[in-house]
Amino acid sequence: MFVQAQFPYGTTGLLHMPTADMQRDKTVMVGGSALNKHATPGWSYNTYNYYLNITLFPFLEVAYACTLNKGMPGNYWPESTWGKFTNQDRQFSGRLRVIKEGQFWKYMPAVVLGGNDVLTRDWQTVDDKDDDSGFGTPVSEGNGRWNRYYIAATKHLNLYGEIGVHAAYVYNNRISYHLNGLAIGVNWRPQIYPCLNLMAEYDSRTVNYGLSHVFLKDYINMMMEINDFKYISFGICFLMKLK
Repeated sequence: MFVQAQFPYGTTGLLHMPTADMQRDKTVMVGGSALNKHATPGWSYNTYNYYLNITLFPFLEVAYACTLNKGMPGNYWPESTWGKFTNQDRQFSGRLRVIKEGQFWKYMPAVVLGGNDVLTRDWQTVDDKDDDSGFGTPVSEGNGRWNRYYIAATKHLNLYGEIGVHAAYVYNNRISYHLNGLAIGVNWRPQIYPCLNLMAEYDSRTVNYGLSHVFLKDYINMMMEINDFKYISFGICFLMKLK
């Protein structure tokens, strides 16, 4: 059964939270999304992304994703670029399954270690005048917007279809989009219509829900989410199997 890629990260998971689901060996996913600004870590405008994801082995997945940037008023952007998509934010991601579901006993969940935006340099500037500690107070930060590290666990159950129960601990050290806590979620593929996947989650920051639908024998997946009960994003993913 096809397991979808996440909207913002292009890696396997629910909507925003990571899971321990894995794609089949030698699976390639190519996709893109229209992202509401509230579903991003710091964009002040609605944007788009695209990604390439490869499951090299049944236990190892790598991905590359780009999110589009607009030129905005300020010293960095020439006025001719204001309001136009002129650049992109890049991120590399990886996921390693360390325990397979049911590996040691039948109720054992799968466990995955992973990270997003793990190679991008992340910098901070500080204001020494506001802090007597001598280290300064962080006032701005640079790249690594999508950065996070996590450990995720997943267990599947049968209840009028397939239910996935997911839990994860996510972390990063950013100022504007700090992640540090528990994420929980569930998805359900109804037995009477397994092409449909219904999802709900708390990603450690917001509550999100959405759905995906597969077409053409799982080769195309279309997705939609409502972030924080308010903001709609959607995407499409094309699936290829190398063997």
